[in-house]
Amino acid sequence: MRRSTLLCETLRDDPAEADVPNHRLLVRGCYIRQLASGIYSLLPLGARVAANIEQVLREEMDAIGGQELIMPVVQPAEIWQQTGRWYDIGDDLVRLQDRAEHDLVLAMTHEEVITSLIGYNVHSYRQLPVMLYQIQTKFRDEPRPRAGAIRLREFTMKDAYSAHVTQEDLDRYYPEVYQAYFNIFRRCGLDVMSVDSDVGMMGGTMAHEFMSLTPVGEDTLVLCDACGLSANRQIATFRKDVCDGGAPRPLEEVATPDTKTIAELAALLDVPESSTAKAAFFMGDQGFIFAVVRGDMDVNETKLMNAVKSTAVRPATEGELRDAGIVGGYASPIGVPDVQVVVDDLVAESTNLVAGANREGFHLYNVNYGRDYQADIVADITSAYEGAPCPRCGGPVRLERAIEVGNIFKLGTKYTAALKAQYRDVAGQQHPMVMGCYGIGVERLMAAIVEASHDERGIVWPVAVAPYHVYLVVLNQNDETVMQAAEQLYSDLGKAGMTVLFDDRNESPGVKFTDADLLGMPLRITVSRRTLKNEAVELKLRTDKDFSLVPLANAVTAAQGRIDALQSAIDERVVEEEFAVGAGSQS
Repeated sequence: MRRSTLLCETLRDDPAEADVPNHRLLVRGCYIRQLASGIYSLLPLGARVAANIEQVLREEMDAIGGQELIMPVVQPAEIWQQTGRWYDIGDDLVRLQDRAEHDLVLAMTHEEVITSLIGYNVHSYRQLPVMLYQIQTKFRDEPRPRAGAIRLREFTMKDAYSAHVTQEDLDRYYPEVYQAYFNIFRRCGLDVMSVDSDVGMMGGTMAHEFMSLTPVGEDTLVLCDACGLSANRQIATFRKDVCDGGAPRPLEEVATPDTKTIAELAALLDVPESSTAKAAFFMGDQGFIFAVVRGDMDVNETKLMNAVKSTAVRPATEGELRDAGIVGGYASPIGVPDVQVVVDDLVAESTNLVAGANREGFHLYNVNYGRDYQADIVADITSAYEGAPCPRCGGPVRLERAIEVGNIFKLGTKYTAALKAQYRDVAGQQHPMVMGCYGIGVERLMAAIVEASHDERGIVWPVAVAPYHVYLVVLNQNDETVMQAAEQLYSDLGKAGMTVLFDDRNESPGVKFTDADLLGMPLRITVSRRTLKNEAVELKLRTDKDFSLVPLANAVTAAQGRIDALQSAIDERVVEEEFAVGAGSQS
C-alpha cells in the first residue's frame, strides 16, 4: 500500500478528549475515528490490525476443535425472557421493537442464541462435545464509555461456546481453552495473567479473567508475591483480624458535631478507625440496602450485590436516604426502620465499636452486633486493601490496575435448562447440556496492546498484529534513480511475502520519519540518494535507536531476517501453562 493513496491523515497533536495512550495514539495514527460516544470506525490501518488479531483468534479456536459461525445481532426478546436476563439486565441491554411491535434486543452477548442453536441441532450424547465460535458485533449501552477502545458501546467480540454431556467433561475441556487464551495473547505480543473472577450476569460456577497490567486499567487485582495468589478485587478475600474491644459495655451517646466522616470521627474521639463502624447506603433490586463495614475498610459492591442476590447495586441518593429515615453522616444500624441491613462478617465479630446514633451531631460508643442490632445478612462485603493479609499464606498483598482482555466461564446448565437444550443419553433419557463460554474483545485487545507497547514517539506494534511489516521510506523522490530503486524494493519485498506500507509522499524526511514512528510498523527501510551512493539502504527496527546500512542487493533478505527474528521471539513465548484453580497465572 502507498501512503499517497492510503486513507490516513495523521495528527501532530493529541486529541483533546484523549486521556490514555491508546486513545491518543490510535486517533493520531488514523487507526480509529469516533462517530459517537463509545462508537468508533476502524480505518484501513485499524481494520488491518483487527484482521490480524482475528486470524490469531481463529487459528487458536480451530486448534481446540472450534467451528466458526455467525449469529444475528438483532434477537427476539422471547429467548432473553426465557433465561430471565430480559428482566435482570438494566439499561446496558438495548431493547427495541420492529414495525409489528415485536420486542427485540441488540445483542450484548449470544448465550441465548447459541443455546437455542445447539438445542435445535444436537440430540444425542454422540454429538457432544461441540465447540462453536463467532467474531461478531456486539452493542452494550455503557453509561460511561472511556479510554479510547478499552470501553466501547459497539465492539467486535470473539465469543465461543462449548456444550458437553457432563460437568466433568466441561471441567476437562476448560483448561484447553485456558491454554488457548494464553496462546492468543502471547502471539499478539501481550503479557497477561489469569485471575479468579466473579461470574456476574453470565452465571455459572467458575470464571477466569485474563488481565494486562497497566496504570490505566479499570480493574484492580489483588496479588500475593509470596504464594502467587491472584484475584480480581471484586471477589478477592483476605484474612481479617478481629478488633477485640473486650466484653460488651453499655451504649453511651457522645456529641460529635460537624463530624460526618470516619477520619473526622476517629480524630475527634481519639480512637483508631478500626474501632468504628462505617455505614454505606445502596439501592438494589429489592430496594434500600444499609451496609455496615469496619471504619478502616470499604464496601465491595460486587460482594454486596452477590450477598443480597441483586443484579446491580448503586449508591443511594440524598432523597432516598431521607425517604428511608437515614441521617447521612450519623447513620446507625440500631433501630433503622424497614431497610435491608447487611453486615460484614468482621463487624459481626468485633466488639464495642463506635457507630452513628442516627441523630444529627451524635454517635454511640460500644455498639455490638447481636445485642444492639441484627442483620438480614452477614457476609464478607469488604474490599481487599494494599498490604492486607493474603487469605492463603498471610503475606501482604499488593494491588495493581489492569485491563481485562478476555474471560472464560463455566456456565453449567443455566441457559440449557431455561431453553430446554437437551440431549439423550445412552438409555434414551434427556438431560440439559453443560456449557462453557469464552470471550475476547478485538478492539479492547488492540487497545491493550498499544497500552503495553508504545513509547513517546508512537505505537510499537508486535510483528504478528502490525498492519504492515515494513514502513518503506523514499527520500529525494524527484530523483529518478532513487525512485526506481525504491519501487523495485517495494515490489521485491512484497514478492518475498512481507507486507509493506510505501511512503511515497512528497513530504520532508522529518514528516516521514515522524509518521513511521507514530504508526509503529516493526521495521523501517529508507532509500535515499545518500544511501544509494553506497549502494545500500537503511534498516531500523522500531525498537532500536540507530539504523544500519545494508547493501541494496541484500535488503530483502536482511528485512526478512529481522521480521523472522521478531516472530521467533514471540513464538518462543507460546508455552504450556499450568492450570491451577484459584492460583492464577502470569505470562
